[in-house]
Amino acid sequence: MTTSLELLSSHACFGGEQRFYQHASTEIGLPMKFSVFLPPQAQQGPVPALLFLAGLTCTEETFMVKAGAQRLAAELGLALIAPDTSPRGANVPGEADSWDFGVGAGFYLDATQAPWRTHWRMESYLLKELLPLVSAQLPIDGTRLGISGHSMGGHGALTLALRHPGRFQSLSAFAPICAPTQCPWGERAFTGYLGADRMGWIEHDATVLMQHQPVAPYPAGILIDQGLSDKFLADQLHPHLFEAACQAIGQPLSLRRHAGYDHGYYFIQTFMADHLAHHARNLLPQSAR
Repeated sequence: MTTSLELLSSHACFGGEQRFYQHASTEIGLPMKFSVFLPPQAQQGPVPALLFLAGLTCTEETFMVKAGAQRLAAELGLALIAPDTSPRGANVPGEADSWDFGVGAGFYLDATQAPWRTHWRMESYLLKELLPLVSAQLPIDGTRLGISGHSMGGHGALTLALRHPGRFQSLSAFAPICAPTQCPWGERAFTGYLGADRMGWIEHDATVLMQHQPVAPYPAGILIDQGLSDKFLADQLHPHLFEAACQAIGQPLSLRRHAGYDHGYYFIQTFMADHLAHHARNLLPQSAR
């Protein structure tokens, strides 16, 4: 049975369309919202896409409203896809008690612990449902996908790219949680979603996943930008650990550290064009760039 997409709104944007959708998710078991920017080139046929995963407390609207990505995406011919950050409306006791766990904090994994395992299945939702759905029903080429994200979403981008080899052709992140097994955000989320056994945690830690790669998974390089005035840098993000893991296996990494920039979307806006260009180099034929 074909899943029905409900178009909530559509807005002309740089010659393309900014759309917001809702659908009944079989993986989550609840309605889920997502947003898509279709560049003008999508009127002629399927285009490659960048999946962007937002951070804690965000929604499917955050990236599209705040990042300023549509202008260059329209020029390049890249679609943009932004999912929500968690299920909503599950009515799990305590689901909205904290800003860094539960609603708005799905961590892009499949929970194994009750009561979260019923609906908190963001990894399966993205890989098994949302990406196939948009590729089937929208002019998006599901064989040419990049992935990026911010903070918790940067963790999601890095881990999903490493956990699903070949699914994404390009990878970048803004201020990602690089070693969630070694920071308070990750420890709280993983304890709640995955249980007390830390052996299960390492399967969702980007640094550990990179350490275990037999060869460099992204020979064309990974791009990460990090602000040095980010208040979460020292305690939560640990990019130096991911940097060391990449160096150890010969994975090319451009980890750019920027004085004066914090953790917010002004930082993301500043370097968004570089990330889109990075993905375009891997997703688009040279003649189209």
